[in-house]
Amino acid sequence: MAIHRSLVIFPIVVLMTPAISLATDFVVGDDDGWKLGIDYEDWAKGKQFFVGDTLVQRYNSQCVKVKGDDFKSCTVPSNNSLGSFTGNDTIKLATTGNKWYICGVNGYCDGGMKLKITVLDGTAPAPSTASTLLATNFQIFLGMIFTITSIVIVY
Repeated sequence: MAIHRSLVIFPIVVLMTPAISLATDFVVGDDDGWKLGIDYEDWAKGKQFFVGDTLVQRYNSQCVKVKGDDFKSCTVPSNNSLGSFTGNDTIKLATTGNKWYICGVNGYCDGGMKLKITVLDGTAPAPSTASTLLATNFQIFLGMIFTITSIVIVY
């Protein structure tokens, strides 16, 4: 009797689920988004950013990725090859190191609309015991559904 293709694919997906969910989406400024009056240094404090994570930028003004010197002086380079964004963007953190973002509207960066983060190599720290148990229980639940479904399909 041949094994149905879904009987092979489903366990692979179930086993990969925890690995896929390790990356984190960070909404810059949380519910406030990217605007004046938010302390982005304070927002970033205590957060760890890893390669593979994503910054979600929501704003009505301009956001520009810059280099460190331009960040310090709040200068948007005239030949900005690092990119500006559109207002509802996701920025994949693909490399390690310091990343700098400023508002390109005149005076906004000096008013605090700038963000510096450090992206670390590797993945996020291991999940807590509670979330690990939840993931494990979820996998067991999916395994039971898979088994019951397999029995029903076979018979």
